[in-house]
Amino acid sequence: MDLAKVEWATEVDWAFWRDSAKTLEASHATVARDYGDSSWRGRKGESNASCQEIRQRYPEVFRRLVAEIRKRGYSIRTEQAYEGWVCRWVGFHDLGDPEQMGPAEVVNFLEYLALERKVAVSTQNQALNALVFLFDQVLEKPLGDMGAFARAKRPRKLPVVLTREEVGRLLDRLDGVHRIMAGLLYGSGMRLMECIRLRVLDVDFGYRQMTVRNGKGGKDRIVPLPERFIAPLEAHLETVKALHEADLEKGFGEVYLPGALGRKYPNAAREWKWQYVFPGARLSVDPRSGAMRRHHAHESGLQKAVKKASVEAGITKKVGCHSLRHSFATHLLEAGYDIRTVQALLGHADVSTTMIYTHVLNSPGVTVRSPADSLMSLG
Repeated sequence: MDLAKVEWATEVDWAFWRDSAKTLEASHATVARDYGDSSWRGRKGESNASCQEIRQRYPEVFRRLVAEIRKRGYSIRTEQAYEGWVCRWVGFHDLGDPEQMGPAEVVNFLEYLALERKVAVSTQNQALNALVFLFDQVLEKPLGDMGAFARAKRPRKLPVVLTREEVGRLLDRLDGVHRIMAGLLYGSGMRLMECIRLRVLDVDFGYRQMTVRNGKGGKDRIVPLPERFIAPLEAHLETVKALHEADLEKGFGEVYLPGALGRKYPNAAREWKWQYVFPGARLSVDPRSGAMRRHHAHESGLQKAVKKASVEAGITKKVGCHSLRHSFATHLLEAGYDIRTVQALLGHADVSTTMIYTHVLNSPGVTVRSPADSLMSLG
């Protein structure tokens, strides 16, 4: 309030927002997978029964489904998606027993999604992957031949890439912590949630680099820390440290630790180095353990800020947070960096995934001069 120096600042009940706490949803992407009894609280299935009711009807099937997913180390969002599709599939068939159904019921459901619901190709494939996993790994009776059914082919779409000038205009219309976060996305090529989940120990000012831990595919990698945002980030961390110390004085100051780290190092959750670089504005109550912690900021805040800034900057492209990652990769290739280097920075398992960013460099639409430009006169 002292820094902002605006009239309306005194009208806000800052004490309420500082001291109040919210409850995280039970299926929160970061904490949910550490609990044995995961529940899916999403949209209802195609019947009148909710997914929770379907899970209660067939508890053993869903227990085995979750167990198989977690044994393979899949992300919590994959777990939620697979549970959701199995629920909708069972609901579509009037709560029929999954153990008694087979390929015909799978084909009927997928055709319904494609022909009546008109879902996207990626949605169809996700539903199919969930049901294939259910039959192969849980029910142990592979689907095999599904007749004339063919997996939908995902269209090849080019990434949305901003020019350097457009990135500058976008960042100029962001301020505060959102400007720092967007700058790190563009300056390092991190994914949105990789940035949101950064911890203090992951930022190395000495070597000008950041460590992305447990990224997509469970891989760690090193990404550059852009010089331009070092000073703002250091100032931001001073504010975050003061907030953490205030939490400690009130008896809080604990942060979520993944896996068994919390049991192995009981005091680590209160240490400064484990705190999130971008913490939430309020304390949060863990829905299962009941512990009150300061979790990381919600990703929707940055998403909304980037979308608003792109409109204010007059950018007509479909801009999102991931566009900054696309722009990072493309601009590095334009600058002459080796594609293998870019692949490592992005965390791609296969270089063919990184190759899509070469579309700006060697696309015929860019290198070919239009014949209209050679006309002497249009009169």
